[in-house]
Amino acid sequence: MVLSTGTNRIKTAVFFSGTGSNLRSLIKFSKLKKSPIFINLIITNNKLAKGLKYGAIFKIKKKIIKFKNKDAAENKILNELKKNKIELICLAGFMKILSNNFTKNFKGKILNIHPSLLPKYKGLNTHQRAIENKDKYSGCTVHFVNSRLDSGKIIVQKKVRILKKDTPDSLAKKILAQEHKLYPKAILKIFSL
Repeated sequence: MVLSTGTNRIKTAVFFSGTGSNLRSLIKFSKLKKSPIFINLIITNNKLAKGLKYGAIFKIKKKIIKFKNKDAAENKILNELKKNKIELICLAGFMKILSNNFTKNFKGKILNIHPSLLPKYKGLNTHQRAIENKDKYSGCTVHFVNSRLDSGKIIVQKKVRILKKDTPDSLAKKILAQEHKLYPKAILKIFSL
């Protein structure tokens, strides 16, 4: 994938809805010499998202966009992305499904991280479902985003063993630790293609 990088870094926006731990790990990654991305913008649909503090700490421009009307919200986001010349979008716990109309504007340039080994357990409650099905492994996946939920082409995955004593919470913590490593790996893999 070739994108124009301006200062040799790909102008990136990160979308999130909650604590922003993947956002924080992407920001740290973006500060490394080997990183191909520069995070210019963070976008959330939740004005109480804890992850907003990372925007303040690292002086990254932030936008809070309410999703009362999805079309209006997506148009606002597209305008912000255009204004900031964004070339890549990283979804990091963004709890809204983007429409086909939105994704086609950024075809092949939207990544998502999902807490399961896709195509298993698309959507929510992935840890609960993996434990209930007595799976031996779960994990996380970074994939390209298309208009269907958690269905885009897989870039990288990381397996995590499920122990008998694991609860959805303990499994979530183990997988989240791997997500923080996997997202940067996926970005490096795409941009070294």
